[in-house]
Amino acid sequence: MSKEVFYLVEKKPPVAWVFLNRPEKKNAMGPAAWTEPVDIFAALDNDPAIRVVILAGKGSCFSAGIDLMGMVPQLTELMDKNQTGGTKWKLLPKIKHLQDGISAIEKCRKPVIAAIHGHCVGAGLDMATACDIRICSEDAQFSLKEAAVGFVADVGVLQRIPLIVGQGHARELAYTARTITASRAKEIHLVNAVYPDPATLMVQAQQLADEIADNSPLAVQASKDVLNYGVGKSTDDGLKYVASVSANIIPSSDLMEAINAFSEKRKPHFTGN
Repeated sequence: MSKEVFYLVEKKPPVAWVFLNRPEKKNAMGPAAWTEPVDIFAALDNDPAIRVVILAGKGSCFSAGIDLMGMVPQLTELMDKNQTGGTKWKLLPKIKHLQDGISAIEKCRKPVIAAIHGHCVGAGLDMATACDIRICSEDAQFSLKEAAVGFVADVGVLQRIPLIVGQGHARELAYTARTITASRAKEIHLVNAVYPDPATLMVQAQQLADEIADNSPLAVQASKDVLNYGVGKSTDDGLKYVASVSANIIPSSDLMEAINAFSEKRKPHFTGN
């Protein structure tokens, strides 16, 4: 039996597309969906030709969420009638493993844009909130679904979504498990922009990625690093950290290129050095 491959990676330097690629199951996330991102995003992080990543779904939607039936063989502790401390102790690292699959997106130094159409439910929303920027089409629907199926969202969305939409909206989404529209998602700043249809969305995602890729990759990646570090830190901690980062990356070849391009009245050509 061939090994399941959940993601399709298409490199079109300086942009890479990573597609959730199980359209016949609405990109429901089974075992491979959680293991593959660690290697995929580490490889993209280390590829100097790639400056921006776009995450999107093949088929009718971004993701219908976790594939519960597909994950049962991986999480046998959930079905164990003897819920002892030992059983739960075995489950703990498995949850951490799922978290690592989502966090790989956030840890990638390259900016990641989520281009969302159709359903973005449960685990799909977990994945979207780990991205730097979210945009969607008008048919997009979002739901923090876990409370409706009897468990707490435990792979990152409850930690990340309050930073995006604020505590009030985050708690409303978590407690009600309701589905919200694209327009509502934009209203609460879950997404930056809404486009008429999936085809337009993908074009706009590419344009946004190209705009980011035109800038100094050194500065863009350092900005992501500083922004990530600042979560949960004081302003003073953040200032000390960014001072260290700035002192370590300037002067750079990119900075010299920016100065030369300005004096020569031309567009700069950044190399990330």
